[in-house]
Amino acid sequence: MADLSRLLRPRSVAVFGGAWAVNVIGQLQRAGYAGEIWPVHPHRSEVGGLPAYSDVGNLPASPDASFIAVNRKGAVEILAALAEVGAGGAVCFASGFAETAQEEQAGGELQEALLQAAGDMPFLGPNCYGFINYLDGVPLWPDEHGGAPVERGVAVLAQSSNIAVNLSMQRRSLPIAYLATAGNQAQLSQASIGLQLLADERVTALGVHIEGFTDLAGWQALAASSRVLRKPIVALKAGRSELAQSLTRSHTASLAGSEAGAAALLARLGIAQVHGLLEFVEALKFLHCAGPLPGRRLASLSCSGGEAALAADAAVGRRLEFPPLAPAQTEALRSVLGPRVHLSNPLDYQTYIWGDAAAMTATFAAMLGGACDLACLIFDPPRTDRCDADAWRPAADAWIAAVRRTSGRGAVIATMPELLTETYAERFIAAGVVPLCGLDAAMTAIEAAADIADYWSSPLPEPPWPAKAIAGPVEQVNEREAKHTLAAHGLAVPRSRLAANPQEAATSAAAIGFPVVLKGLGHAHKTDRGAVRLGLETPEAVRAAAQAMDAPEGWLVEAQVGDAVAELLLGVVADPAHGLVLTLGAGGVWTELLADTASLILPVRDAEVLKALRGLRIWPLLAGYRGRPAADVDAVVEAAQTLARCAAAVDGLVELEVNPYLARPKGGMAVDALLRLSPAWSAT
Repeated sequence: MADLSRLLRPRSVAVFGGAWAVNVIGQLQRAGYAGEIWPVHPHRSEVGGLPAYSDVGNLPASPDASFIAVNRKGAVEILAALAEVGAGGAVCFASGFAETAQEEQAGGELQEALLQAAGDMPFLGPNCYGFINYLDGVPLWPDEHGGAPVERGVAVLAQSSNIAVNLSMQRRSLPIAYLATAGNQAQLSQASIGLQLLADERVTALGVHIEGFTDLAGWQALAASSRVLRKPIVALKAGRSELAQSLTRSHTASLAGSEAGAAALLARLGIAQVHGLLEFVEALKFLHCAGPLPGRRLASLSCSGGEAALAADAAVGRRLEFPPLAPAQTEALRSVLGPRVHLSNPLDYQTYIWGDAAAMTATFAAMLGGACDLACLIFDPPRTDRCDADAWRPAADAWIAAVRRTSGRGAVIATMPELLTETYAERFIAAGVVPLCGLDAAMTAIEAAADIADYWSSPLPEPPWPAKAIAGPVEQVNEREAKHTLAAHGLAVPRSRLAANPQEAATSAAAIGFPVVLKGLGHAHKTDRGAVRLGLETPEAVRAAAQAMDAPEGWLVEAQVGDAVAELLLGVVADPAHGLVLTLGAGGVWTELLADTASLILPVRDAEVLKALRGLRIWPLLAGYRGRPAADVDAVVEAAQTLARCAAAVDGLVELEVNPYLARPKGGMAVDALLRLSPAWSAT
């Protein structure tokens, strides 16, 4: 692991360039940076009001950190000179490197030259803004930012510099210890930077904005460090849409990969994934203040029935619950609130006790003292520029007092983000209360914190099986050969024969035994082309069906399998960004209609496969819906594992799919298979 201590916490900084260099110098001065600042410019005697040096060789000493704000060719030369004098590290601000490789060959060549010039000296970028160390007052940063000095906080690492700027401007009282950008990751991947940031004892959690995974082994190391240090990681992954994936590839020259693969990889690594900047900030804030949540039982209080209902609704579809009040809670609440308040969780405590500090504290303490993992007070004070918010101060005081009295884990949630001011939020943080802005974002943050706790309490998974990048054309193997491959690894397939003409198809059907299925080979999706006929019971029916069927590669005659409980899709894709990805879901004609799938990174344990199956919408069919026979779920799990082992053993695998796999009351059968291979491969 590269040592970034000199770069991140420098005693001297060299700044190269003109206008952008002036900006960096200004940021350092405004932050009160206590070290040496050495501008470097070949033609100016001063830059940013400081005396300038003509080149690296004339600097007073080898700089700990450097910001290179010159054109891309000049950046290569300066990086080489810095490496030669043993500098501690650099930020390469210039663009026009590998992110432009699709448009011009020179971009990729220059990035390789940059990497060679640096040698062992670490550098961020190119095409990035650098970093801000708010702990020590070191902004190697060329633009405005909204952060402030902190003594401890979260580290935020973004691939996009603009996203980093926007995150620094948040007004939600998230204490940011480091704000860093990775750019093209020519030398330092996000994972390697994240390892260094997590190692700082003043950092409580890490938030990563990811456009693509380029260092699978590095991410595994980062996840392992997170688990050992007990410092959680939250990820915001871009590239969910096809358009976003296209923009990601052109912008950062990194592989976005599939959405399902990314989600499966993050889950395997124990990194909580969110899908928006608001949820990203709230999840990091929760983890900074309270850490991972050891359970999913919530209590909620508000002085409005509408707000209580909103809180309950916000948990729908999430792995969160509001357990009923315990008898002791009910007794304590009734003694304070009287007979007119309906006691429940979420609780509308109404306004009978509003302003009564003792009664409010007793009510809040009763909810905090129950069998919940987190108690949440809905806290919506009025805007301060037009209203008097003093009436809400007693509620804040009572909540803080109740948290201290019970030693419970407490949060306040503003139903809309703008209702909770930074003044209130900072007071709550100082008192050990988590301030959350926006009800939906708050529930996402809470769920993420519980997910991380679950992961940390589970056995450490095996390293993912890697997949190689496709370097040549992709070929599809015919269905019978694909099934032979599956059968060789132990997966059950129907009896079958190939036929070159309709008469051979009829003869083969008689040999197999009726009823049979007839398939026309040479189509990726045979059903869409009318190339599948079921339930054929005579040679004449088979011959006629074959004559009417488009079959460019001949016909496949198979024994028809009955008594299916459900049709499933089981597939493995070689995703170079994430590894071998196993997908389970509704199969047959329901695959596209239901889009009911779950993805896992291989290898997986049987329990993980079963958990994924239970999460599908078609699980009730597998479990025996309304008295119907249940599927042999153990056989489904074993089939998925067999498919995984088969995929891992096939050279040049691109994709291996069984659709449908017939889940039966006893055993199961792979009745259709697709195998795609690439004969040529690039490096992993």
